[in-house]
Amino acid sequence: MSESIGKSPRRRVALWGIILVKLGKGILLLLLALGVYTLSNNDLPHEFQHLLEFLKIDPERQFFLDAAGKLEHITSANVKWVAAGTAVYSLFSLVEAVGLMLLVTWACWLTIGESAFFIPIEVYELMRKPSLLMLVILALNIAIVWYLAANRNILFHKHLKADWH
Repeated sequence: MSESIGKSPRRRVALWGIILVKLGKGILLLLLALGVYTLSNNDLPHEFQHLLEFLKIDPERQFFLDAAGKLEHITSANVKWVAAGTAVYSLFSLVEAVGLMLLVTWACWLTIGESAFFIPIEVYELMRKPSLLMLVILALNIAIVWYLAANRNILFHKHLKADWH
């Protein structure tokens, strides 16, 4: 495993795949945070009613009536906290992506730690309520942790930075 990243297109493609996943996740979460923030001063039950009408869903079903009732108890401050938390987490993913692009060692460890952190939660959720989406997310996180841990010395060695470009 002493070959450099510049001589291994597969390693480069895999690393760029991880970078794109982190960038995509960060951008989507940031957009979600902005969307949630725009709802902070709105009448949430009214907005929910409009969403159901737009989706052509019967708003008189008990599930939707219960959901609308719970929305009445959500304050503007709560919505802003959710938006802020989502924005911070999105920036975390964006920082990971930029750090991986720049081949800095701390970004590798940050990405390993963040991805590994969610594996037990995903296993629990998969056991509680199996779904294809959760299985894909779990497999992706395991692959990211394994790949970065196995290749960290080759990918993030200081003298190999020149081989990246």
